[in-house]
Amino acid sequence: MHATLLGILGLALLGALHAQDSVPVQSDFQQDKLVGKWYSIGLASNSNWLKEKKHLMKMCTTVISATADGNLEVTSTYPKGDQCEKRNSLYTKTEQPGRFSYTSPRWGSKHDIRVVETNYEEYALVATQISKSTGSSTMVLLYSRTKELSPERLERFTQFSREQGLTDEEILILPRTGESSRRER
Repeated sequence: MHATLLGILGLALLGALHAQDSVPVQSDFQQDKLVGKWYSIGLASNSNWLKEKKHLMKMCTTVISATADGNLEVTSTYPKGDQCEKRNSLYTKTEQPGRFSYTSPRWGSKHDIRVVETNYEEYALVATQISKSTGSSTMVLLYSRTKELSPERLERFTQFSREQGLTDEEILILPRTGESSRRER
């Protein structure tokens, strides 16, 4: 009985690791082309915080810059009430170009970040697997160089998010700051 339970747990862990490894990374990733200003157009996640904060979410700006040692400094500015809040994160490069790691100093969560696809001038699709002591979650972000993207890019974001196991209720197209209407997919 004990061996059977360990076997089942082992298979479950192997399946989770395999699913994480099946998330692609942009081929021929060029980090220098990813730097600059981006807008968060879409957000999808199965985390509890999204369920609680979903109705408050709005488009934010993110500035990505390269550090001297090849990592990425990511600064996001979020609207919070009638003010803006900035969050800085250091994404550490891995051996695989387009894949980064980050550990949240606030929550202690570990983030496996992958630039899934981008054309650098229009959009970037980024998938993150987040692990913490209470469990794991998936997050997909759609970035754009402008505040609007084509319906085809929005649909690709939605399709990819579904492929990661996220439901339509967990997939958001974020309203621009100052817009009162809420668009959800």
